[in-house]
Amino acid sequence: MSYRVRVASIYLLGFFIDLVNMFIANVAYPNIASQLNASISQLAWVSNGYILGLTLVIPLSRWLAQKWGPKRIFLCSLIIFMVATIGIASANNVERLILWRVLQGLGGGLLIPVGQTLTYALYRRDERAKLSSIIMLVALMAPALSPFIGGVVVENMGWRWVFLASIPLASIALIFAACWLESDVKIHSTEQLDVTGLVTACLALGLILVGLTQMGKQGQLTESVILLILGLWVLSRYIRRSMLIRQPLLNLRLIRDPMFQTAMLMYQSVPGVFTGVSLVAMLYLQNQLGIHATQVGAMMFPWAIASLVAISLTGKKFNTLGPRTLFIIGSIVQGIGFGLLTLITREYYLLWAIVTYSLMGFGGSLCSSTAQSLAFIYIKDDELADASGIWNINRQLSFCFGVTLISLLLEVLLNISCISQKQAYRLCFILAALSSAIPLSLCLRINPRAIIDTLNKEK
Repeated sequence: MSYRVRVASIYLLGFFIDLVNMFIANVAYPNIASQLNASISQLAWVSNGYILGLTLVIPLSRWLAQKWGPKRIFLCSLIIFMVATIGIASANNVERLILWRVLQGLGGGLLIPVGQTLTYALYRRDERAKLSSIIMLVALMAPALSPFIGGVVVENMGWRWVFLASIPLASIALIFAACWLESDVKIHSTEQLDVTGLVTACLALGLILVGLTQMGKQGQLTESVILLILGLWVLSRYIRRSMLIRQPLLNLRLIRDPMFQTAMLMYQSVPGVFTGVSLVAMLYLQNQLGIHATQVGAMMFPWAIASLVAISLTGKKFNTLGPRTLFIIGSIVQGIGFGLLTLITREYYLLWAIVTYSLMGFGGSLCSSTAQSLAFIYIKDDELADASGIWNINRQLSFCFGVTLISLLLEVLLNISCISQKQAYRLCFILAALSSAIPLSLCLRINPRAIIDTLNKEK
């Protein structure tokens, strides 16, 4: 096994661990609520606390890796993650559980950007499309397998073991990283930590995440909007300052790269919106059509199969077709899937559900895997750490923005007196389908011939 395959394997294992911990906790909510007497808002922070920890530590990843070496940081991250996981399992109240989840996110948040930087540096530009396809396969497996595995664990062993299930995987990753990663070369870096930038970035991201996650709660819209606006204002100040100083916390000038910028916007427009539509679809199918939760959850399997086909297609065709064709196909197919959600009835649930979830899986995954491949095409090797940090922050925010946007849209429609609840859900799906015009318009910024020529030169 070559060194770069070993590095990629370690990164993918860390990526899988991180994603599993984002999705697997949901099935444990009823047990956590009954045993720890937790409210719905507290339960929401069991997941949000992990996402918050992830997002806050990512801007620090490049400086830490440069200061202490990527291998040390990767190993320390896994240790922090494992200690926090044990703390979660031993928590006797929900407040401690949430605090441990934030710490677990801080540990897990360094696994992705550090591992991604190490891995991408070992692959040429023309090889990164296939690498991105493998990454997206891992991203596909986590949401597809986590609910089922978590449900089995909760029913047979209890909610604490849902979190402890990550310990064996983290232990394997720790052993592999210790044995396979090359020792860190001592670097005499004169770069100082941008403390002001760190505090400003964490404050901005924290306010934005709290504002987004609180926005869907009853009676908290005004406070949430204030927090969100304040967070965006702090973020704008951080961006303005980062553009002026010589050694910022993250090199935000990379966002000026047209293809990196387009890939980030595409991620917001396609996987982000799908996350919100998926949540609303779950509510619609169960609350409006009376479909059993197990049947609704099973729809992730046709979604996963279709996603697998799309990701495989991206790996094979990205270098020959270019990203624009794949984006156009993916956006249209996902939009059709959103629209067909309106045709699902209790009588013909199975057929239409399989069709819609398959279309959403194929279209969404075609766009997300293509965006992953496009993002780093023109990024230089010495800029990969910054680009990876920015990309992963954008990925986290896309999920929050998508859920908040679609949830707010549904809430507005439900409050219109002349529209029934079922009509409100269906109109929400139609408007989500029409939003496919946004990623289609982004395709106009792409010159596929130039990208294909660049990839061919790398061979």
